[in-house]
Amino acid sequence: MKIVADANIPQVAEAFQHLGEVELIPGREIRQAHLTDCQCLLVRTVTHVNQQLLDSTAVEFVGTATIGTDHIDEKYLQQKDISFTNAAGCNAEAASEYVISGLFALSKQRNFDPFKLRAGIVGCGNVGSRLYQKLNALGIETLRNDPPLAKESANNEYVDLDTILEQCDFISLHVPLTLSGEHATKHLFDQKQLSRLRENCLLVNAARGPVIDNQALLGAMQQKPDLMVFLDTWEDEPRPLPELLTKVDLATPHIAGYSVEGRLRGTQMILDAACEHFGRSSDWHMSKLLPERIDLEVKEAKDDLEFWQTVFTRHHDIWADHEALLKILELEDDQVGAYFDSLRRVYPERFEYERYRLVGNVSEKAASIGKRLLFGVG
Repeated sequence: MKIVADANIPQVAEAFQHLGEVELIPGREIRQAHLTDCQCLLVRTVTHVNQQLLDSTAVEFVGTATIGTDHIDEKYLQQKDISFTNAAGCNAEAASEYVISGLFALSKQRNFDPFKLRAGIVGCGNVGSRLYQKLNALGIETLRNDPPLAKESANNEYVDLDTILEQCDFISLHVPLTLSGEHATKHLFDQKQLSRLRENCLLVNAARGPVIDNQALLGAMQQKPDLMVFLDTWEDEPRPLPELLTKVDLATPHIAGYSVEGRLRGTQMILDAACEHFGRSSDWHMSKLLPERIDLEVKEAKDDLEFWQTVFTRHHDIWADHEALLKILELEDDQVGAYFDSLRRVYPERFEYERYRLVGNVSEKAASIGKRLLFGVG
């Protein structure tokens, strides 16, 4: 069996070698000609899988090592009886942790107390629900908005978007990108909604770039200098709007979910699905590649805010990601796309909270919170 895989899927050649011959190709370069005799196609978000790519090929299984599926024409796959799987939830832990990192990094830089904010989560699927758990563990009051889930809820645990806009000082977006339907999310935050954000609001997008109208956001930031913005995803990736890049407070290259575990989990999930589809087996497992727990030492802090700012900074220096992306502003236009992709392709190791043990000056209260965040303690 021939397998064509995005070269940016971690460990994909090693994981799939028992299923067949693996050909690695950069995701943006995968073409129909590569797939004429290919039975298994493995992609990430940058490869658009549709009739144009798959027509007259031998592909019978498609796996995307990502949560999102807006790059996949699922209707076409169903019509052609091509099996499909995504890796829903694979990097949800990492993405929710990344938002926490950004929140506390900005709190130190901009001198505000995140414990005094009222947070609003828009989209409470795999990532949003985990972010909600973390904010709860930290004692940050949080409202949730998710119309599809609200319809299924019997206890009014969700609020409408108007309430989020009116009451929340910190809004984090975690919806899928949908272009039509009752709850379409493209430009969910357009000029009208952006103009309604509260004074000194922090807006975060770690979902999909087009969930926010980036041109409208640029205008809103020019009109509302108090607005804080943290973007991990951008319209027109891999070429983010340069003017917006210079304005936002924290900018990273669509790597919120890029923990070691999150990326390996995506490989594991599509491998398991492919093995089931083709009736094969593989002895590869992600657990063999993970280290034992790593000690994260915390010295005495003057208060809870300083303690957690230190913990999250020591866990991951998000400003390094920010500075790496800003270098894009020094490049010629024809170099931008390749550089943005390179930041995603070659990304430093970042492990999830569960891989760490908090040691040192850890109070009983901090230990309790740490355990709820999945840190080891002591």
